[in-house]
Amino acid sequence: MAKGDILTPPGTGYIDCLTPDQKKSLKEVWSIVFSIADSGEAVVPKDMMLEVEKEAKSSGAQSATVAAAAKAGWFSGNKSAKAEEEAKAAGYGAGMAKISLADLGLSVEKLRPILWDNAMGDHPDSLLLRFIRARKWNTINALNMMFKAFKWRLDEDIPAVKYSTDEELNALYPKFYEQLESGKFFIHGTDKEGRIVAYLNVRLHYPNDQPAKTLEKLTVYVMEAGRVLVQYPVETVCLVFDLTGFSLSNMDFAMVKYLVTVFEAYYPESLGRIIIHGAPFVFWGVWKVIQPWLDPVVAAKVVFTRKDEDLIQYIPATHLPDHYKGGLDKYKYKYIRSKPDENKCMDDVETKDRLVAEWKATFWKFEALTREWIAVGTPEATSTRTEVEIEVEREQCAKDLRVAFFKMDPYIRARNMFHRSSPPVAEADGSVNWVYNN
Repeated sequence: MAKGDILTPPGTGYIDCLTPDQKKSLKEVWSIVFSIADSGEAVVPKDMMLEVEKEAKSSGAQSATVAAAAKAGWFSGNKSAKAEEEAKAAGYGAGMAKISLADLGLSVEKLRPILWDNAMGDHPDSLLLRFIRARKWNTINALNMMFKAFKWRLDEDIPAVKYSTDEELNALYPKFYEQLESGKFFIHGTDKEGRIVAYLNVRLHYPNDQPAKTLEKLTVYVMEAGRVLVQYPVETVCLVFDLTGFSLSNMDFAMVKYLVTVFEAYYPESLGRIIIHGAPFVFWGVWKVIQPWLDPVVAAKVVFTRKDEDLIQYIPATHLPDHYKGGLDKYKYKYIRSKPDENKCMDDVETKDRLVAEWKATFWKFEALTREWIAVGTPEATSTRTEVEIEVEREQCAKDLRVAFFKMDPYIRARNMFHRSSPPVAEADGSVNWVYNN
């Protein structure tokens, strides 16, 4: 799919198709990120701080996510007034406010590492833009949301889940292997818009059969493993909740709430479509409970399919597993356990250290170019280069960053099921190879 097709038409806030105002917002977010990463705080116009409070007062019907954001972080209690007083005390003019990482329980030492770790092989702008779009181009709202997501990643030790071996995760979280082998959740192929498709076979799930924490870690594991399967320019996934054979004994409200929170608050702008398939009559009472939990933007992405053949509206028949009528792909899910020595690269400390250093150096270069890009046309500018000249080098640096990440990847991250398939779905260079057996 070419850039500018269905998912990313010009001027909708994605990489390579930003309007001037959207580019300005992206620069603002980067600028504040750098200020806070350098010193732990930043000074911004007070009007930015007040936008959430105004929204909270003027809107009588907020989503749970927006309502929570309005009550927390920089916006709880009298923090806007306090931030203005702190800015004045520091010698800044009236109408300015100081924001601090301490308000969110983060530190300067942890901010850059978790930012870089979260970017993985993506263009760093893509990461920031997901939060900016989710908060409708409100700079402070986007930062508040992003930093809370970073804190969650630290509190929940998401990097450990992402980098650990399957064996280590199974030892830490009882029945982890059992979840992977059950087939209740698997990723295979793409839909008609190029999104990877994750299938959730709800009839195979019983809430009391495994610890809730195991399910939470499995969710993170699959999402982090699946992230590298999402290929530019596509940025979202398609979820198929297969309710064939569903009964109330399969219903897990706590897990649904967890999924809603994770997607809305910590992986924003990741859902492209949610297909609820084959829902029996008993499900509609459940749906009345779940629907109000969804942000309106997410709810608008939900579609219902009744017959197997209806899935072909969204997933090509050649990609759809043939246990669905009309599907032509003879795919059968089977979890493949780890292979001997598949993680031997992780023992090569010398090579790992060298590749990590190269990746970090590339990230520092990207940051320097981004600072130069932000300063163009301002009194702070020291470069004589044009914005276009800087952007060309910056885009090349983002590509170099992706190459550096995937060179480093097998030395820092354990292999998973997508590396073990034959042929591998996840290739060493970051490309993805879906094989359909038609």
